[in-house]
Amino acid sequence: MALFANTWYRLRPVLARHRLRLANGLAVRIHATPNLYAPTGRLSLVMDGIDVRFTLGKLAADRDALLARLTEAGLVGRNGALPMPLVPLRLGLVASRGTAAWHDVLHELQGSGIGFRVAHVDVRVQGQDAAAAVASAVRTLSRRPVDVIVVVRGGGSRTDLAAFDDEGIALAIARAPVPVLTGLGHEVDRSVADHVAHTAYKTPTACAAALVERVRQFGAAVAAAGRGIAGRTTMAVRLADQRIDHACGRLRREVQAGLDGADRRLAAGAERLAVRSPAALRHAEHGLDVAAARLRVLDPAAALARGWSITRLADGTLVRSAAAVVPGDELVTTLADGTVSSHVHEAGS
Repeated sequence: MALFANTWYRLRPVLARHRLRLANGLAVRIHATPNLYAPTGRLSLVMDGIDVRFTLGKLAADRDALLARLTEAGLVGRNGALPMPLVPLRLGLVASRGTAAWHDVLHELQGSGIGFRVAHVDVRVQGQDAAAAVASAVRTLSRRPVDVIVVVRGGGSRTDLAAFDDEGIALAIARAPVPVLTGLGHEVDRSVADHVAHTAYKTPTACAAALVERVRQFGAAVAAAGRGIAGRTTMAVRLADQRIDHACGRLRREVQAGLDGADRRLAAGAERLAVRSPAALRHAEHGLDVAAARLRVLDPAAALARGWSITRLADGTLVRSAAAVVPGDELVTTLADGTVSSHVHEAGS
């Protein structure tokens, strides 16, 4: 088959308008006319048109069929059901190194000032080997300690993006243990990879910006919580200070009232004591005089002076009756002016 330059120049705008690019493996239906080169007898087909609707329909049909199979297997929405980390700082990046998409993502992350850590797997994102490379990269990052996986590429034709309608990529994304975000740079169509991903963004920059915004929102929430805790703590301390001040004031008042009452009771007691002391002293002196008189009356010396005597045994035992002694006992009799010793010759009552 032959495709002459003039025909190609005519067909290229048509393909571009439908975002198609001729590539190996693309199913096309063309219009061609047979041409016989008489000098050599060679018969060839000269392409003079292409059925764009056939190619677009074939791509759409293949994509719809794959989506139906994935939906039936429960894989559409499986990755989307995974919880998005609150602070996705460890990123797995699937992108072609040096491309605009790669630069856009890193520029957005670095410009945020947030400490993202990026594990990058360099892959081809278009061509016959692109689908297998991207699927392998997703599986590789799924085994690494990352919070999310980001799959990006810049815009391109529908045929360039057809790699992301591959079943291998879809299965790798759907079975990933962490959320997979896509930013495949096309505004109109959603690829199969977009359908099975956790979240699909229109561009790589939007994908990176969403991650930056999520981390910033978490930081803002933490800061707000900190301010709230600080405010509540300050209020609690202020209220505690007020309660302490109130308690101290009440204690001061109670202590002062207690001291004032004690002072009044002490003054009243002193006044009563001052009033009662002379009479009490006189009463006490009279009592002492009476007691002294009684003692003088009961004093044995006084009784002895009146002629009484006291008789004891030799051991000092007081003799109270005649029955208390027996013949032979030595007696000591105390008189007012001395003692007399004697012996018992006879005892009787």
